[in-house]
Amino acid sequence: MKFILATKENMTEYFSENGTVIPVTILSAGPVTVTRVFETAKDGYNSVQVGYRTQKKERITKGRAGAMKGAFYKDIKEFRLKSIDSSDAKEGDVIDASIFTSGDKIQVTSVSKGKGFQGVVKRHGFHGGPRTHGQKHSEREPGSIGGGLRTHVPKGMRMAGRMGGDRITQKNLEVVFVDTENNIMLVKGAITGRRGTLVEIVSR
Repeated sequence: MKFILATKENMTEYFSENGTVIPVTILSAGPVTVTRVFETAKDGYNSVQVGYRTQKKERITKGRAGAMKGAFYKDIKEFRLKSIDSSDAKEGDVIDASIFTSGDKIQVTSVSKGKGFQGVVKRHGFHGGPRTHGQKHSEREPGSIGGGLRTHVPKGMRMAGRMGGDRITQKNLEVVFVDTENNIMLVKGAITGRRGTLVEIVSR
């Protein structure tokens, strides 16, 4: 299994060899450093922990700095593996974008844009009330939430509230182009999140 951490840059267009225009998202992928390897015999599960983007020592807690063995990474993530053998990554190994190639199918996980407190029209796609029959200020109201005969609001009623900031996984995305010198990946389509969002990339 191939994996790496990246940051979302922006979207652009990529022209394929036959002239087709492909909408792509630009990702700055890695390099990441393997900080620890977890094994079933010792830790109860198999996974590889990697560190991405260094930062000042003062910004990291002592406990986290000790776990990273002197390195000061801004982002630490684990990637679960079914099994670990000698061919897998070892502590101290550096992983960059060159492990991926054009045409790879990947799974991407990132956090969506936070939109704050939103009404039902934006949050759930409600149509709102009619603009006629004497209504003046209720175009975007949710309507009845009790149901008439009930004396309480049913569980799961869709109402206004905080929107965005969710961890979202997108599957079956395609790598269109990889710039190994600059650690840049172009992925077909849009990827959830704002510019600078941390992105977890996995290819199985």
